[in-house]
Amino acid sequence: MTSNSEVGNAEAITPAVLMPRQAVPPLDVPLVSGERYTLGQNPGENFDLIVFYRGLHCPICAKYLLELERLADQYAERGVRIIALSSDTEDRARKMAEKVGAKGIEFGYALDLDTARQWGLFISASRGTTSIGLEEPALFSEPGVFLVRPDGTLYYGSVQTMPFARPPFGDLLGAVGFALDKNYPARGEYGGAV
Repeated sequence: MTSNSEVGNAEAITPAVLMPRQAVPPLDVPLVSGERYTLGQNPGENFDLIVFYRGLHCPICAKYLLELERLADQYAERGVRIIALSSDTEDRARKMAEKVGAKGIEFGYALDLDTARQWGLFISASRGTTSIGLEEPALFSEPGVFLVRPDGTLYYGSVQTMPFARPPFGDLLGAVGFALDKNYPARGEYGGAV
């Protein structure tokens, strides 16, 4: 296990910042269904909702994904394909899918942490066993939620440094409806001088 002093002495790496209306990094991960999720292949009609979660060890992730599964049919009605993924093994990802009763969420696994960094995700080191008695992986990504257009450009993104205070999926569902009804463009797209 990596100690806090070793982490503090590691060379600092700044996560990427994704820009709305620009292409997101490639994403190609195995799914617990036995298929693969490759960004841009068979996208949702309007969006792919990509939810990066910490892993099976995280009870907050399970609660968060339960909320999403409850709303999955409503997302599907709005043309949104839902992918939840982590750097967990296939077995752990399958257990998380079972825990949330996944029917509308596709679960991916084996997320490469270099890919996680390209998506702007923060990486944490293990602190051992969690409150639910599961060992944290040696390294894993912190949460992120992204809406990606079928053309592979970012519409919405949110990343966390902690498992707490994530965007509520009910609010995000309302935002998707508004965006589609009003043809609302992605915002935060300006990257010039200020």
